Amino acid sequence: MYLYNSLSHKKELFVPNDPNLVKMYTCGPTVYHYAHIGNLRTYIMEDVLEKSLRYLGYPVKRVMNITDVGHLASDADTGEDKMLKGARREHKTVMEIAKFYTDAFFSDCDKLNIKRPDVVEPATNCIDEYIHMVQTLLDKGSAYIAGGNVYFDTATLDKYYVFNDHDEEDLAVGVREGVEEDLNKKNKNDFVLWFTKSKFEDQALKWDSPWGVGYPGWHIECSCISMKHLGEELDIHAGGIDNAFPHHTNEIAQSESYLGHKWCNYWFHVHHLNNETGKMSKSKGEFLTVSLLEEKGYDPMAYRLFCLQSHYRRNLVFSWENLDNAAQAYEKLVARIAALKEEGEIDQAAFDQLKQRFVGALNGDLNTSVAVTTLYDVLKAKCNDATKLAALRDFDQVLSLNLLSAAETLRKKQAEEEAASADPEIDALVAARTEAKKAKNFAEADRIRDELKARGIEIIDTPQGAKWRKV
Repeated sequence: MYLYNSLSHKKELFVPNDPNLVKMYTCGPTVYHYAHIGNLRTYIMEDVLEKSLRYLGYPVKRVMNITDVGHLASDADTGEDKMLKGARREHKTVMEIAKFYTDAFFSDCDKLNIKRPDVVEPATNCIDEYIHMVQTLLDKGSAYIAGGNVYFDTATLDKYYVFNDHDEEDLAVGVREGVEEDLNKKNKNDFVLWFTKSKFEDQALKWDSPWGVGYPGWHIECSCISMKHLGEELDIHAGGIDNAFPHHTNEIAQSESYLGHKWCNYWFHVHHLNNETGKMSKSKGEFLTVSLLEEKGYDPMAYRLFCLQSHYRRNLVFSWENLDNAAQAYEKLVARIAALKEEGEIDQAAFDQLKQRFVGALNGDLNTSVAVTTLYDVLKAKCNDATKLAALRDFDQVLSLNLLSAAETLRKKQAEEEAASADPEIDALVAARTEAKKAKNFAEADRIRDELKARGIEIIDTPQGAKWRKV
């Protein structure tokens, strides 16, 4: 399997540290509000990556954090704590907010067939781990105390900007965020490992530490949670491209300084979902959620298909027209599958040939748009329906579009509609017309057709025989 590695800026053959267990970490949500569909694009593509690895025969252990403390509004150690902001907005405690939006997040994941990671760890569970890592970094000279806070010293690194080749001045936090510079820092790019002093003295969650009562910086959470459950060597770290800097950059800095060796081999970044005005963001006010799509009549699977139709390393543009196109494509795909019959023996040679195309799409840097195209290759293949259904069922282990269950639901609905519209008298006239046509008595066949037409009944001749419907 070849994956694009953000760290090396090229596609690389995926080789895990241990072929018996792929260790995968994905950044989880900050649970201060609902996840918008831009956030969920990242989780969908991470889900496809995990399922692809399992499908290709790799055992996987995937860990994800829940950020319920310490995530500041600018993502760069500045601005108001997002959890506190949510609590004030809804007049609840921070932990009530965290519980409500964690449940909402996983509800959205269930609707989109996003598998829950093997381990989900709230940040507030790991205070001892953060304190231990911060103290170790201080002992190693990689961190310093200033103004009551503990900062990571980026000057101790050979290279800080590991994901890009931009000028340091362009990416300096003070310049990038347009915020007041933290004068406690030795270098603009230094970041907080532990807060005891900040602009917000009413921070809701605080813990005792060797440096005073305070709370962890956001970046240290993922490093510690990953090491707690996956050890010192990580195969894949995934997240949205907006996390590459500063969050993932800071994770690498503190983790490798703490460990003294390379931490993670492959970095998998999903690009933005944009609308016509740019990247979707909660900070802009209104944003689209899965529930809102459902209220407008969209099946969540239509949104999942919409995401799969594009490569994860391309920005995807959302519009209602584009979503409508995906919804129509999904309905047509399900209808074609519903027309297949589970008859005959599976043609193993034909199945293997179809699977080879599908596996090739996954192995080619998780090319989900090509993987979706293989569904249509299956439907057009010169093999029996049993083989086609077996291939579709197999591929949907990764794509998770509910193809077979949605087709079965459609078949039942069609059967119920047929039963509800059954009329023995009209059935008899349609049968009489069929017999008249067989006897080449076309005048009688036309007379019956005209009689039915006058009664608001249209006859449709199909390869399976004559059908009728009310018009």
